[in-house]
Amino acid sequence: MAIPVIDFSKLNGEGRAETMARIANGCEEWGFFQLVNHGISEELLERVKKVASECYRLEREPLFKESKPVKMLAELVRRRDIAGDDAKRLDNIDYEDVFTLSDDNIDQWTSLTPGFKETMAEYRAELKKLGERVMELMDENLGLPKGYIKEAFDGGKENANIAFFGTKVSHYPPCPHPDLVDGLRAHTDAGGVILLFQDDIVGGLQILKDGEWIDVQPVRNAIVINTGDQIEILTNGRYKSVWHRVQSTADGNRRSIASFYNPSLYATIAPAPQLVDNKQAAEQGMEYYPRIVFGDYMNVYVEQKFLAKEPRFINAAVRAM
Repeated sequence: MAIPVIDFSKLNGEGRAETMARIANGCEEWGFFQLVNHGISEELLERVKKVASECYRLEREPLFKESKPVKMLAELVRRRDIAGDDAKRLDNIDYEDVFTLSDDNIDQWTSLTPGFKETMAEYRAELKKLGERVMELMDENLGLPKGYIKEAFDGGKENANIAFFGTKVSHYPPCPHPDLVDGLRAHTDAGGVILLFQDDIVGGLQILKDGEWIDVQPVRNAIVINTGDQIEILTNGRYKSVWHRVQSTADGNRRSIASFYNPSLYATIAPAPQLVDNKQAAEQGMEYYPRIVFGDYMNVYVEQKFLAKEPRFINAAVRAM
């Protein structure tokens, strides 16, 4: 079983209907799919790889070696060796180096790695456009007006372009005891549409499908798309957010650059009326997803990220009342 890989260029031609159907299937049945020939230049993507890797080597690696995950893992192993017992896993931390880029913190982006700031600004601009294109295709597949999802994330027509777009730059360094700690613990994403530029060679990303963990296979210069909790709410469950994790590995330093197209903190997210069937709900006892304010949801999410998502929906709805 493999994550769908979709040729985005086939939207422009006779293959459009089939491509739209494959995107719909990726959203409905998987919650994850990969785009190739997506329009972002190979030259730019190769520069992104270069500056991200150099940033880690020059600036981040020395800090990671002294970080909390490294120290906690070393202490766990030390205790095991002294006691002679099997070590318990570290279930409350991720073996990950990470920092976030956004328009709000651009003055804090590193200038120590040559070309990092300029390259990542260019990349983010291109990826944001791709994210908006993907949302428009979701609108179309769902029978919603063009721009519906983006407008919902902005918080209405009067708040154009205030949705949040952030980029998480992560590395998962070689782990001496990958059986004792995850690179990133299993979770669903809080927000809207996630666009991931993952390592070409070092794997580790997995999704949970039908009770089985499935590898998200590395595909050179593909962009991995997945849907977050807010898309699940907005589509009234037609598109689901999916549990995923990153396994730590003894070999290789996995690069992962995930960009999040999320609602504004002030946006109210609710099922689109077009996707709510009142008659079916009455006949089958179905319940709609709640209406939530995204900022309230995030307040719940930071406390419950690695727990079941359904209580988050309920708790955030209560806060929004």
